[in-house]
Order: sequence, then structure tokens, then C-alpha cells
Amino acid sequence: MTTPLRLGTRGSALALAQSQLVADSLTAATGRPVELVRIVTAGDRSAAPVAQLGVGVFVSALRDALIANEIDFAVHSYKDLPTAQHPSLHIAAVPQREDPRDALVARDGLILTDLPPGAVIGTGAVRRIAQLHALGLQLQVTPIRGNIDSRIARVLGPGADLDAVVLARAGVVRIGRAAEITETLDPMLMLPAPAQGALAVECRSDDADLVELLAALDHAPSRAAVTAERAMLATLEAGCSAPVAAHAELAEGEQGDEIYLRGAVISPDGARAVRLSRTGTPADAAEIGKALAADLLDAGADTLMGSTE
Repeated sequence: MTTPLRLGTRGSALALAQSQLVADSLTAATGRPVELVRIVTAGDRSAAPVAQLGVGVFVSALRDALIANEIDFAVHSYKDLPTAQHPSLHIAAVPQREDPRDALVARDGLILTDLPPGAVIGTGAVRRIAQLHALGLQLQVTPIRGNIDSRIARVLGPGADLDAVVLARAGVVRIGRAAEITETLDPMLMLPAPAQGALAVECRSDDADLVELLAALDHAPSRAAVTAERAMLATLEAGCSAPVAAHAELAEGEQGDEIYLRGAVISPDGARAVRLSRTGTPADAAEIGKALAADLLDAGADTLMGSTE
């Protein structure tokens, strides 16, 4: 019998759902059995805000386990990964991306523009806080932490203390709670985080057989979109806690497929923003992202980001 591949995962409901999805897809595509190995991260043990914990807090323990050969591969929410490439590890696959947009879960089935002035809305991301302020809806925005279930409970649970929360739609869908979404937010209102909704399947660079095996899960359009978004983020030298947003879409153009990349940098109070776009071919995804970042910086984006430590 073939020895199961060891897939490292965090123990949250979302991480387990994402990892099981990849495990099942890999077994279906290649016939190889996969077992999940739970890894506890520093982020799981801390109640501090993500922005305070720093970039990659949910990633480092999984990567340490990979390097130590305690697991064979890992699945990350791609937006949590630091933009710098790890010298010993390789992103072997980017599976087909889930809807990258943000979602609102509000009391009484309300949508964002129906929330009354003074309504309290919670989110964990500086990017979302900045964009909510920019809408000028007179909402009270409060930073929150916790898993998806605990965040939704603050709106719909017996001890609810918030009028609404904003979360990544992909995560809510993956844990089976899509029915509680009251509005999927148009990117014109709330541009997503770079790589939101995408997964990164990572293994050791020198494990050539596994690199080849995992490639069966790669979805080229999703990889191209994420590559453009993350190249923009990396060129801005901003981390996942900075008020930076990006959304790449692939569409059929006159000369073949094109990438349309929108990017934004918003001041934390929402008072100022730089929003620009670029187009190009999927083969040039990284260059499109770098060029858009240069455009944003030329327009003064660096003065809006503040500290990204």
C-alpha cells in the first residue's frame, strides 16, 4: 500500500476545510492517499491583532515543519504568505481560486448601505477598515480577531455585540456558511486583498517527485492573477497588514487572454486613496504587477501606507 503523503495544516475549521479540499483533489487527480497533520502556530496561541503579530505568523510553523521533514507539503491561504520567496520551499500549485471578494454578514439581513449611521461593524484587516471609512457611511468600525465562526457569532449569536462583520467570502463559503452572507461586496466598494480566495500548495524545492505530483492541482489562470497581485504588493514593499488592495481578472481580449489588474492604497482613516489599473497578458503577470506598483508609488501611494512592521 502506498504511504500517505503528510499534509500539514492549522487546526482551525477553515484551515482544515482548505486542507481537506486539497487532499481530496490530489487523491482524485493522482490516486495518492493524503493524511492531515495538525500544526499549532503562534498566531493560534495569541489573542493579539494580526497587524500586531506581523506578516506570516500563521505560516512559519508550517514552514518549519516542512523544512524539518515532519510533513511533506502544506496548504496556506495565499494572502498570508510573505511576498519574499522562501529559499528552500516551492509553491507547487495554486488550485482554482474561490471568489476573491469580501462579504458582509449583518443583522436582520441588511446590506452595507442599509446599515444605519453609527452601526458598529467589525473586521480584522486594516485594508477593510480603511475602505469602510472611505465610503463615508458614518459607520463605527472596530478591529476584531478570531476565527470565522466567532466573528459571525458577534453578529448573529446570542451575545451579539456588532451590527455586521466583513470577512473574505472564500473562507465563509469553505466552512459551509455562505447562507449567512447578506451581501457580497462589489470590488468597486471594497477591493480585495492581494491573493484573497487563493490557496498556495507548498513543498520542499528539492522534492522533485512531489513538485511534479502537486502540479496536477495547478490552475494557470488563478496562478497568473495571484502572481500579478502579489508582484504589486511586493514592489510596494507592503505586508499583508498594510492598507493595500488588488484584484486581477482574466478576460478574453482581441489578441488572446488579458489580465486586468486594479490596485489601491488607502490611508488608514480612509481620507485619501490612490486607485489605478493596468492590463497585459498572463505571461507578463509579474511585470504588470510591478508596473502598477510603480504607477501607484509615482502617484504618492508610499505616503499612505505608514508603518508595515
